Amino acid sequence: MASNSGLEGVVAASTRLSHVDGERGELIIAGFPLAELAGNATFEETTWLLWNGRLPTTAELEGFRGELAARRALPAAAVALLRECARAAIDPMDALRIAAGTISLDSDDAASIVAKVPTIVAAFWRLRAGSEPIAPRDDLSHAANYLYMLDGTTPDKERTRALETYLNTVVDHGLNASTFTCRVIISTGSDLVSAIVGAIGALKGPLHGGAPGPALEMVFEIREASRAEEFLRRKLEAGERLMGFGHRVYKVRDPRADVLAAAAERLFTRAGDMALYRLARDVELTAIRLLEEYKPGRRLQTNVEFYTALLLHGLGLEVPLFTPTFAIGRVSGWIGHAL
Repeated sequence: MASNSGLEGVVAASTRLSHVDGERGELIIAGFPLAELAGNATFEETTWLLWNGRLPTTAELEGFRGELAARRALPAAAVALLRECARAAIDPMDALRIAAGTISLDSDDAASIVAKVPTIVAAFWRLRAGSEPIAPRDDLSHAANYLYMLDGTTPDKERTRALETYLNTVVDHGLNASTFTCRVIISTGSDLVSAIVGAIGALKGPLHGGAPGPALEMVFEIREASRAEEFLRRKLEAGERLMGFGHRVYKVRDPRADVLAAAAERLFTRAGDMALYRLARDVELTAIRLLEEYKPGRRLQTNVEFYTALLLHGLGLEVPLFTPTFAIGRVSGWIGHAL
């Protein structure tokens, strides 16, 4: 009997929520090509689309925005638990997993979960730094409010658009490990909060949550484009993996990398400092050339991690926030599958 690696090649379910074509490098989200949806829709629109199978009317969108905004505050017990998590200096993903279960103290509906996850992440991040949590605002969008809760500064349109593009890009990606976990839990008749806590647990694993942090650290370590080839050759000859390159599904360039590269370019251009963006592009081109030289035929192309790191760094987020911020986007997809 032939052995399989996990569920690779096994059809476990069908879904209209997203379609991944690894050979052609395509990602379709609820009927829309990623490039068309990610940079234009608000995150509230994308969430509505996944849950309802269509884009909202103007009135529906306003109502949904108001519903999410009204449910952002955490139960007092959740904040107290996050204080203990901060005292224990645990990883942000552990804090998110622990605190997500407390959402049931208020309610366990889909809107409450999506609304509260960013508040959990931001509150823990501030407590971990010795600061008090910042209360959410109901006059800001989902993405803008998350950035505001992190540092108390109202983000401009460019920072908000960049984060919305990222959240839309990672909102769903077929039947990956965390989505499969969510579907298994909900299929037992369990509740939605339990399904999301399980999905967070699956995402926390480094084989699924990925390594956007190390991808960025590699660029920082290279420092200047002239050092890229020597640095990357040394890694490849030592048998090390180049973080941010290669994907189990995509055999061509990850379409999410294209979307996030464009978003990062806009963000860094507006900030007036393109040095890091240019360095990242030089490192990327050198890495792709050397990977083909050292691993011919493997088709190891840029994946979502590489430009995730650059974009989130440009937004001012530190590396430990990268995976929790991914979860803020993916929770809407998890819930879409559960529904």
